[in-house]
Parts: sequence; C-alpha cells; structure tokens
Amino acid sequence: MKRNHSSVEVRDFIIENIEEYPNSISRVVSEKFGISRQSVNRYLHKLAKDDVLAPEGHTRSKRYELKPIVKKDFLYRVKPELDEDMVWRHDLKPLFEGIKTSIIDICHYGFTEMLNNVVDHSESRTTQVGFEFLPNRLELHVMDHGIGIFNKITREFGLEDNRHAVLELTKGKLTTDRERHTGEGIFFTSRMFDKFSILSGSLYFSHIQGEEEDWLLEDKDDVFDGTVITMKIATNSNRTAKDVFDKHAAWGDDYSFTRTHVPVALVRYGKENLVSRSQAKRLLARLEPFREVFLNFEGVEFIGQAFADEIFRVFKNNHPDINILWTRANEDIEKMIKRVTSNPEVSS
Repeated sequence: MKRNHSSVEVRDFIIENIEEYPNSISRVVSEKFGISRQSVNRYLHKLAKDDVLAPEGHTRSKRYELKPIVKKDFLYRVKPELDEDMVWRHDLKPLFEGIKTSIIDICHYGFTEMLNNVVDHSESRTTQVGFEFLPNRLELHVMDHGIGIFNKITREFGLEDNRHAVLELTKGKLTTDRERHTGEGIFFTSRMFDKFSILSGSLYFSHIQGEEEDWLLEDKDDVFDGTVITMKIATNSNRTAKDVFDKHAAWGDDYSFTRTHVPVALVRYGKENLVSRSQAKRLLARLEPFREVFLNFEGVEFIGQAFADEIFRVFKNNHPDINILWTRANEDIEKMIKRVTSNPEVSS
C-alpha cells in the first residue's frame, strides 16, 4: 500500500541509511515508504547525478556510498612550535562554511585537543590531519606514527597492559604531563561527537553517542604503529559543548569536572568473571577526584561478592564524599550490590 511521503523524506532517509545498507538500500527504502524499486532507483540516480552518492559496480551488484562534499588532507611536521589553534584557523576553519556555530565549536575543541596531544605526547615526527564534509556529517581524523597512545599511558603509569590504559582513559583526568594538561581533553571530546574512536597498536576503542557501552576490540594480526583518532558528528546535531560540560559537572560545581561514567566491562581481560578485590581496585583507581561516579554494567553478567564488597562497602566507607551510582545492572548484579550494602558484616 502506498504511503504518504515527501521526496525530501525519501532523500533524507537514503542519505541517513546508505552506509548501513549499501547493497540493499533499494529494498529497505521500498519497504519503508511502500514505493516500487524502480521509484527508489530514480531517487538513487538523482542523488548520484547531484554528486551526493557515488555508485560502484553495475546492475545487481551496484552499491552506493556517500560522496564527500569537501575532502582535505594535511601533513605537518611535529615540533614544539606547531600551534594547534593556528592550524585550525588557517587550514580547517575555512572548510566549515555553512555549518552552524555549535558544531564548529565542538570541532574546534576536539581537533585542537587531539592535535595538542600529538605535539606533546606522541613522539612522532609527523602528523596527518583529515577533514571530510559529507551530506549528513563531518569527520575529523588526526593520525601520527609515534609511540601510540595506549603504549604511552601503560609505560608512564606502570599499568599491566594496554587494555588497562583504555579503562583509565574512559575515566578522564588522565595525563602524563600534569603541569601542562588537565587530562580532560579525550574524555570531553569523546562525549561531544556522535562517534569518537581511537586505533592504536592492536586495540580499537570507540564511544558512540546515545549508547551506554564503550567498545574495545582487539586484533593481534593487525597492529598500527602510532595512533589514529576519528571524530564524527551529524551536520544537524543540536548538541553543544556547554551541554557536555554541564552533564559532567555535579550540581553547583560551576563546570568542574566532577562526574564520570566508567564502563565496568573494560575491567575484564578477555571473558573473565569479575570476582576479585584486585579487579575492583583496578576499576576504582584514580576515582578520588570525582564526586559522582556512574558505573555502567552493560555487557557484564555477573559480579562476585568480593568485587562488589570492595566497591560498594569498602571504597564507599573510605570515601563517603563520593557518590557511587550504577546503571545497566541485571537482576543478579543488583542482588549482589544489595547484599553487600545492606549487610555491613559481609566480607571475604
């Protein structure tokens, strides 16, 4: 049955979904709007003619991808005199013509923070910066061939391995140069963009806006020497930098970074169960500067008594000024938390 729709609705739907369904977009659009495949193909051909889509292949094997409106790449020598704000003003900001101010502000913050990290921490000789203006979003890429961000953190803080470094990054306030950095840049940047990702060594970490879980993938066969940071934001996003700063400031803190969210699943190595006090201490490390800590149990099926007791009784008793909250906990985890908090005699 044919449904009421406008050509703008169909066009916008294709643009928003083409990357998820590059080979089956005709079927998806046809089912969504109740129109024939031939009608969908007319939309696709028109978008290709307007340089919005780039077709590949022929007939049944044809697929489409978004075509950048603007695509630029820059190469810089990394040296102390490399000024991230000057790079922004001279090379990147002119590319944002027609983009609303709130998105430009987010990109300005994220880009300058990431490039400054390369200059101060990467130990790389060069850095490559990429900019893509696509029909539905902006992408920024900052790449270097230095020590690698996870290697650097692991080395400077004496951590067990690079997966532990990812956990520490998610908490925020982590820096290897306290005199010149607050350690807040990556945390806030990852929350401002729709998708923020880091590829370094054999680890790939991403934070996706609106999803409760931070993702960590490991591929031992594909190692990247250095670091690639990718930041993506929709051109119609209504998010502002102020929104993000407000969200992570506890009430009355006047933009102080006092509230953090920690994905508990990152404490695990592999598929191990979270049962020990040492695992809990790994999770709790460096949380003293915060006033509110949200523990996200997405992807965690079970926690042991000692793990729960260390967090919700021992740490809480030793830090009564820190409010520990949790989200995405299943029924078994909720029961274990209640057990250790309702019975002060519980220990192991």
